[in-house]
Amino acid sequence: MNIRKVVIPVAGWGTRSLPASKNIPKEMLPIYNKPVVQYVVEEAMRAGVEDVVFVTNRDKSVIEDHFDYNPQLEAVLERAGKTELLKVVRDVAEMVNIMAVRQKKQLGLGHAVLCAREMVKTEPFAVMVGDDLMFGDDAGLTQLVRVASERDMPVIGVMEVPADKVNRYGIVSGDEIAPGVWSITDMVEKPAVGTVDSRLAIVGRYVLTPDIFDHLERIRPGQGGEIQLTDALASLARERGMLAVKMGGVRFDAGDWVDYLCANIYFGLMDNKLSESLKARLREILC
Repeated sequence: MNIRKVVIPVAGWGTRSLPASKNIPKEMLPIYNKPVVQYVVEEAMRAGVEDVVFVTNRDKSVIEDHFDYNPQLEAVLERAGKTELLKVVRDVAEMVNIMAVRQKKQLGLGHAVLCAREMVKTEPFAVMVGDDLMFGDDAGLTQLVRVASERDMPVIGVMEVPADKVNRYGIVSGDEIAPGVWSITDMVEKPAVGTVDSRLAIVGRYVLTPDIFDHLERIRPGQGGEIQLTDALASLARERGMLAVKMGGVRFDAGDWVDYLCANIYFGLMDNKLSESLKARLREILC
């Protein structure tokens, strides 16, 4: 299974990040020195993806612009002799092929993925949700692409969550067929606490086969008229089978303010030029 394309839905309102996201897309909020969405695209690149399909809306063209050239800025940097910064901004424009399709009505994650059908066509593809950031060697989408290629099956990323928080996630049940790999037997979106035994929660990473689009078209909209991706995944799993892989590395939920701030500190500590000063300042604040 060769994964060349990734679909990244970015059309949401970003209400969890208000008021910061009132006029700036949540995907463009900075974590250390990059916007959230760039970390997601870089993760896709490490997994071998060549084409990025943004499912966007009319107010988020700045996301596409970020991955384009900026001749005025580049000219300023070139005249000033700031060659390192010039390389940084040009490298962003040359990372991957960028395509975009609009989600004209925000009808859920499933609907957003369905909007990309004509871009994906008949290829297996990845889906990445920008709120979930994953870092570490062999972590994130790379894990899923490897398992999908080995098993020739659709794969979704999961993590274990506390039993009292299962109502915040899609939860999967299954049989563990290898360390950290489950064959899915059931899947439910945001179950009530105490109604499921599994604590395996779906995080925003998927490797899917193109027949998912047929399932998305058949499922009935749920609450608020939204088409839930989890419902289509459950249908696909029953028809052809599906695997869940426990994600490794470090994960941050960029839509959660605690995780967002921790992610900034995490990258600051990894920068040798900043880490000691940052540690000293944090000690001053915490004492």
